[in-house]
Amino acid sequence: MSTTPLPGIGVQYDLTTREQRHLSVVAHRDGTRTVNVYRADDPDACAQSLHLSSGETASLIDALMPDHHSPNVLHTTDLGLVAERIELSAHSHWNGRVLGDTRMRTETGASVVAVLRRAEATPSPTPDFRLAGGDTLIVIGTREGIEAAAAILGRE
Repeated sequence: MSTTPLPGIGVQYDLTTREQRHLSVVAHRDGTRTVNVYRADDPDACAQSLHLSSGETASLIDALMPDHHSPNVLHTTDLGLVAERIELSAHSHWNGRVLGDTRMRTETGASVVAVLRRAEATPSPTPDFRLAGGDTLIVIGTREGIEAAAAILGRE
């Protein structure tokens, strides 16, 4: 595999498979990816180009490498727990309010382990962490607890 910096865009990764097929992935600075597959008869001619959002990229990574996690990381499904991303709507009742006001852990048993905001992550947010529309909360708990947490966070 070769790597080529693309100033102002990101980085391009090129790979030739054992079947001599040329693939490239452009990792854009905004977190999206473009996957290009080149023609077998002309490795310089692009046959297919696919632009993926950051979420689609994460799903593709999980599909290609389901065991890509470190063996030291807990696989929560083995324990009856799930982890999910829950997006906070701009119209949410909780927009601008602090996490503790949701009483989510008390009411559901589910815990917010991180909040993603734009390109930043806040691990282990405290009860006084102020929520904002567009935040993505990483929540861990039972399936029922996660569903109840999503209902609380979806309140408008």
